[in-house]
Amino acid sequence: DWLPGSTASLRPQSMNKVISAAREAALEFLLPIACVSCDRLIGKDEKGVVCGTCWSRLKTLPHPQCTRCGHPNPIHECTFCTLLPPYVRAARSVAWVPGGTAGHVVHALKYDGWSRVATEMAARMARLHWPGDVVEERTAVVPVPLSGARLRERGYNQSEKIGDALAALWQIPVWTDAVQRTRATVSQTELTPDARKRNVAGAFSVSPHRREHLRGAHLVIIDDVMTTAATLNACAAVLYDEGARTISYATFGRARAAGDRR
Repeated sequence: DWLPGSTASLRPQSMNKVISAAREAALEFLLPIACVSCDRLIGKDEKGVVCGTCWSRLKTLPHPQCTRCGHPNPIHECTFCTLLPPYVRAARSVAWVPGGTAGHVVHALKYDGWSRVATEMAARMARLHWPGDVVEERTAVVPVPLSGARLRERGYNQSEKIGDALAALWQIPVWTDAVQRTRATVSQTELTPDARKRNVAGAFSVSPHRREHLRGAHLVIIDDVMTTAATLNACAAVLYDEGARTISYATFGRARAAGDRR
């Protein structure tokens, strides 16, 4: 897209990535890095932008977990599984949100410009246990896309940052162009479950040039947080309708459902 020494031919999205990377590099050079969770200065023997103490306090999802959706403590029938379409094979998340280290890390990635933390999040997502068939079949990682306005505001897609790092660890492709936004949506944060579904209904489509690659594929959709799975389900629906055989979900955070133990 560009020649060395020139930014004239950079596309807007590429320019945003360059500016974001330059901003982080400048801040790191000028200022010592403070943990994005607790603000303690990162020690010289520590890597990343989250200190070891905060990572040790991460409130991970407890066991036992549902073998399909990964939600903790299914006593009888897993109620969280009822949120997922039948063609979704498995779903996994690392930690509870909001609050604690996980909440601070997600906020730093989405709102404070700390794109580097996505690598640390992906490293923990890569350690999650999956059914054997998911590990054997997964074809590619598909990040949930942002609207153009939000991408320009944020400078990068946080799900794409996580997906890039996770795909590298899994050694499979990342298809950032598989799903595209057809319209902007409001933030899901304050919406009820039914309103979340209506908000994202018809908000996604499959990129035409990617359709031929979907036939028979097992795709893993990536997002930062899963609450009611409305956004993930909307993305999965268009991929399945265009020929994907199976879908799985991977997120860093998961919101508690009604009845979950604290």
